[in-house]
Amino acid sequence: MNTIIKEFTWVGSQEHFVDKIDVQKIQQIIIGRFGGNSTAGQDKNEDGCLIWVDDKEEWEFAIILDAHHTTESAEIVIETFSFKKTEIATILSMPVNQCFKRLEAAVLDLFQGEKFLSACQKAKGETACLIVARKNKYVWWFSVGDCSSYIFHPELASLGQYQMNQRQFFEWVGQVNTFVQTVPCYSSGIRELRRGSNRIFLTTDGLIECPNEPFSNPKEIDKILSNFEDEEGIKLLLQKIQDNHVRDSTTIISWKVSITNKVTRPSNE
Repeated sequence: MNTIIKEFTWVGSQEHFVDKIDVQKIQQIIIGRFGGNSTAGQDKNEDGCLIWVDDKEEWEFAIILDAHHTTESAEIVIETFSFKKTEIATILSMPVNQCFKRLEAAVLDLFQGEKFLSACQKAKGETACLIVARKNKYVWWFSVGDCSSYIFHPELASLGQYQMNQRQFFEWVGQVNTFVQTVPCYSSGIRELRRGSNRIFLTTDGLIECPNEPFSNPKEIDKILSNFEDEEGIKLLLQKIQDNHVRDSTTIISWKVSITNKVTRPSNE
């Protein structure tokens, strides 16, 4: 496989960004981080993320993590997936009608693997984990816990549709682990993007659960992202929650995908 993969990984124990906003761009993907306000009592950041982008921008793969107690569970997830990077990149290079089914099977194999489960048992704390992959005009997601993902597109917004996954509480990976249950609890799905410019947006819950709830309605997120360019829009979101004295940390992963090929439309048009 000749694909060159741009990659980015981070956990809050490396740099916490408390009282500090950081916005970076890796290829077409924007990463925004804010560790929360120390004046509200914040003194650490337990978020994390992993991002892979192939050099031809044919696919993107992102994991966003919101751990608690320590970052150990987030670190285990990142280390486990990093070890399998070549395998996952190979799957994403497969034809689009095959890759997502194979990708979900690979993720389940990783999360149910003996080595992974053993490491989780030794961790302090657990993490919510949201995985999103885009190839062609399709987005696949796999979610454990309460991280959020959205697709922002004018056609969907006109119908009030923003959310990709639904947040689920009492699901984690780590010391408390859904994958040790008799039946693991998680959600997954595939969505078709719309024609034109689509924005894929992942976030941990600090953005949504901020005091005064400036972004509890995704319409308000879309409004800012529609009126400001890429990095500036992400920075404004983080500035708004900083101004509202949020304690919890927030990590955002966001990128645009332009679709030119045919998409599904009603038969009576």
